[in-house]
Amino acid sequence: MKNTAPLILLFLVGSAASAQDRPTITAQPNTVFVGADGKFEANPDTAVMQFNISAQEATSREAYDRVSKSTEQVRRILRANGIEPKSAEIGYFSLQPVYDYKTPKRKLVGYRVNANVSLKLKDFSKIAPIVQQLADTDVSEDQSLSYTLEDLDAAKAKAVEDAYRRAREYAAALARSSGRTLGELSYASVDTFENARPVPMAGAMMRMSVNNAAPAPTEEFTPQSISVTAHVNTTFALK
Repeated sequence: MKNTAPLILLFLVGSAASAQDRPTITAQPNTVFVGADGKFEANPDTAVMQFNISAQEATSREAYDRVSKSTEQVRRILRANGIEPKSAEIGYFSLQPVYDYKTPKRKLVGYRVNANVSLKLKDFSKIAPIVQQLADTDVSEDQSLSYTLEDLDAAKAKAVEDAYRRAREYAAALARSSGRTLGELSYASVDTFENARPVPMAGAMMRMSVNNAAPAPTEEFTPQSISVTAHVNTTFALK
């Protein structure tokens, strides 16, 4: 006897994923196609401190030597907090002449050296002491602090699990409403997305609070969580 069962095809998507590209699916009899979004929020596991070491002197040699001394102070601060200096990264290093443009003919007035340092910390308890010691020695400027999640794979897996759970629930609801039973998964595609990370905190504020013996801006606050989202497209058989 010829099978006259109707062809059932459902497109069910969350509003957050409506703008995402959808794969081209060839409709099969007795199947249901469902798209769903999932989300997982994880606590950050890494603090990222960034600051500049700068100096301006009459000669390039003097500017270079001054920055070298400041950098050595930074190394001592890191070692005092149980951190190997090699774990800090240099983002850039520049040596530039400085001119006075007040007169029609520019005049060389000195040289400026700039170095950007980035430090990743897993132990958040070390943040405040390092910020305070850098401020006390006055060797850095433009300090910033942000948080990130380096172990993203586990968070992505959780977001995918949440998205698949939703997709299966939607498909099962449709199957029940049509008097059918949900069968096995026959197709799936996955996309994951990491939301924007927290905006770095201005270093000038941190230095001001430390010098005034007031709590640091980060005191007693919890680092903003990192949100990871996933979208799954699934096809289930209908019994």
